[in-house]
Amino acid sequence: MASSFGIWDYVVFIAMLMISAGIGVYYRFSGGKQKTNAEYLLADRNMSIWPVSFSLMASFMSAITLLGVSNENYQFGTQFVAINLSYGLATPIAAYLFLPVFFRLQACSAYEYLEKRFGKKTRLAASLAYTLQMILYMGIAVYAPALALQAVTGLDQAYSILAIGGICTFYSTIGGMKAVLFTDVFQSVLMFAAIYAVIICAAVKAGGLGPIWEAASEGGRLEIWNFDPNPTTRHTWWTLTIGGMFTYLSLYAVNQTQVQRLKTCKNLKSAQKALWLNWPILSLLSLSTSFSGLAIYYFYRNCDPLRQGRIKVRDQTMPLFVVDAMGDIPGLPGLFVSGIFSASLSTVSAALNSLAAVTLEDYLKPLYQKVKRKPMPDLQSSFPTKVMAFLYGVICIAVAFLAQKMGGVLQASLTIFGVVGGPLFALFTMGMFTTRANQRGVITGLLLGLSFSLWIGFGQPRPPLKTLDFSVEDCSDFGGYNQTSLPLAMAQRAAEPRDDSDYFYMYRLSYLWFSVLGYLVTFIIGYGTSVLLRWRGAQGTERIYLDEQQNYLNTDLFSPPVARAMKQRLAKFIENGGDVRMTSLEYVK
Repeated sequence: MASSFGIWDYVVFIAMLMISAGIGVYYRFSGGKQKTNAEYLLADRNMSIWPVSFSLMASFMSAITLLGVSNENYQFGTQFVAINLSYGLATPIAAYLFLPVFFRLQACSAYEYLEKRFGKKTRLAASLAYTLQMILYMGIAVYAPALALQAVTGLDQAYSILAIGGICTFYSTIGGMKAVLFTDVFQSVLMFAAIYAVIICAAVKAGGLGPIWEAASEGGRLEIWNFDPNPTTRHTWWTLTIGGMFTYLSLYAVNQTQVQRLKTCKNLKSAQKALWLNWPILSLLSLSTSFSGLAIYYFYRNCDPLRQGRIKVRDQTMPLFVVDAMGDIPGLPGLFVSGIFSASLSTVSAALNSLAAVTLEDYLKPLYQKVKRKPMPDLQSSFPTKVMAFLYGVICIAVAFLAQKMGGVLQASLTIFGVVGGPLFALFTMGMFTTRANQRGVITGLLLGLSFSLWIGFGQPRPPLKTLDFSVEDCSDFGGYNQTSLPLAMAQRAAEPRDDSDYFYMYRLSYLWFSVLGYLVTFIIGYGTSVLLRWRGAQGTERIYLDEQQNYLNTDLFSPPVARAMKQRLAKFIENGGDVRMTSLEYVK
């Protein structure tokens, strides 16, 4: 594909890179110069809510959303917009039931909680699962903009992956959390600019927003009230609301990347406000990107570019639109690529920073303590953290080359978050909401839950996705048919599709149920095994008590409503003449 990049596009694109890198370099040499981990990983815990809110959105949405959600609406219709309701339902759960526990802990790694609640083995198992999850996700986050760059600039995907991965790694290694947060604000603006450039350009060519909506209606793209209870239906209100909630909570309630960002706020109330503010920002970008998919459909309603053979995968539809509709406007393709590139930069820099934090806190510090028999000094720990950020960047580039095998970027990313996030979310839920869960039980639940999730998430063969109809009736505006695509198109029409019932039932489930099922399997097996072990007297060491007699629970380890109930029971125990020794009272909070 010929490049549509002109001199002004390169000016816009290079300016974006220089500003992003400049922010990273500025914070590298200002303040404490990232010498301590509190500054490098937690921005000295003095951030205001606005940059944190934008960063929460930017690290979650990424280039995957800009390409994937627009393609989702182009290819399958508008039902996906219902997921925004789940974000609103899940926000208070994350803000008031989970976040206070992490703030009381004041640890850099979210998984330190699991050691205090269950033990070191649980912490290690969870952090390894998180590391696997984020490495896979980073690969897709780098692969997504490589698709865009290939479509808009003609640059080969391999070079794009190396360019994006290399810049992300450099930027993340030197920048630190404060640079990541402020760069995310700048990059979020570019993400919105890229999407609204697409919508405005399409609206100008269509003569307003009305024709876009009418074309979407005629093409069967407007679907919103699908309440089908069948769990194999890909998108319904049930899959999007329930599955979306679990996916959101596995990210915003217990995921290291988001918890680490929230802990950069001055206090718990500020972090809760940042989480609430994130919801409208997140939904505005999600809904805008959804409409951009309809705008692109209007443009290609009579000549689908994949069937015509102009693109290789559907996730390139939006970048192709930029080439076709904006290529003659100096600077706009550059703005679009800057937005996609920015989205990838913000996501990968966030992931590298968080993975470095987990590696330091959960792997290197315990190893140092074991070998040297003393804690690792804070000033010595910032250098290995930066080395780990660099190494994860190299791994991220390698995984990006494998991401081409994973199908649509949106579904692939949500599948990865679901299969790993659900079991991890169940692990934290058992810790914060139950007193009977113990290390032996929850590790059993986590391992079986992860195995089950990975099986249903990536098992093969799966039925092909049922897309809406695409037309190639009139391709006169796009150079007619690409002759090389005709045999492929004819072969696809000639092939008799297998009936869905021929496939194994679990492989037919909507990908949004993976997180829910992983959560339920982990919780049921983990809690059930814990109760059984307790009954047999084989539960191991209990970590929830503050005294040897096991009368006084450490309420800091539990969600606020559970902690309040514990305190009320203790108060009644004292009122009824219970024996409480003064040495233990000082620990009861």
